[in-house]
Amino acid sequence: ANTFRLVSLGFVRDYDLKATIRQDLDLIRSLPGVVAATTSNSIPTSNGGWGTGVDTQPLERGTNKEAFGAGMYMADEQTIDAFGLKLIEGRNFRAEEITDSVRESGLLFDSVIVSEALAKRIAPEGSAVGKVIYGISDDTTPKTVIGVVERLQMPWTGSDQIEQAILVPTRNLGENHSFYVVRAEPGQRDSVMKEVEAKLQAANPGRIIRGMRTVESVRADAYRDDHAMMSILFGVMAAMLLVTGAGIVGLASFWVTRRTKQIGTRRALGARRFNIKAYFQTENGIMVGMGIVLGGLMAYGFNAWLMSEYDAARLPWYYVPVGALVVFVLGQLAVWGPAARAAKVSPAVATRTA
Repeated sequence: ANTFRLVSLGFVRDYDLKATIRQDLDLIRSLPGVVAATTSNSIPTSNGGWGTGVDTQPLERGTNKEAFGAGMYMADEQTIDAFGLKLIEGRNFRAEEITDSVRESGLLFDSVIVSEALAKRIAPEGSAVGKVIYGISDDTTPKTVIGVVERLQMPWTGSDQIEQAILVPTRNLGENHSFYVVRAEPGQRDSVMKEVEAKLQAANPGRIIRGMRTVESVRADAYRDDHAMMSILFGVMAAMLLVTGAGIVGLASFWVTRRTKQIGTRRALGARRFNIKAYFQTENGIMVGMGIVLGGLMAYGFNAWLMSEYDAARLPWYYVPVGALVVFVLGQLAVWGPAARAAKVSPAVATRTA
């Protein structure tokens, strides 16, 4: 809620990216209301960034299929604070460990910090700190894990390995732009954004500041389609439940009308209103229960077919029980009104002729 990002894009011929990054970070970090500022290459949920395959053994191209994917963020000594991460093991990067990466030399560094999910893949039993991994700068150069953060996601929201990510101690100097992430004091984000944009533009007129956005808005855009689909599905489910409930009410009302004399006879023989209500609710419960069992078997069977034919994910075990409970409760609520009307039938009805 207190974080934003921006891009500084140089357009003059003698634009010094390295000096600009150093000056920009010093300037941003000195502003009132700024908690931390860092330069990186992306942020979580942005759906754009760097990824890599990681393994605990040197990767052999074409033969190693066990490498697991990870999102990769360039970082410095303030990235953990700027991203709002929690270091749960090991240590943070030191300022002197941050390297400069250019196209000619590639990624030059020896240590990395990983997310807890990735740490568990690296070291299923024990600590990942001190372990060596491969696949980041190339397939055979080892990198040592020096720290673990509690949670850090990939930039890509649709990945099934989204919790696996890496921080690498380097700055990207291979382009003419720099990407900054700034965390402000609570409640001061919007004012800090305006000041940062004005100060950076004034400090170096040989570049433009663009892409100034809050992390909240970036995240909202990333999940907008998902939220729209969820809204549609919730609407469809609500309509189906409404139709189902209306159908149960109609069917129960029909049976109450058809059985008026039978109900009166039971009342004349000593049945109480409670017994009449219980009869209709039990009858409804049996019918709905049969539908629930049949629907549950079909749901699990269809999911098993999708898993075998299309490699679909396994249906979470609690989906069907929760859905069954909702439908059963809906059925009982829907039959409550007709059952209450049936309970009010007078015993005198039994003496009437059709």
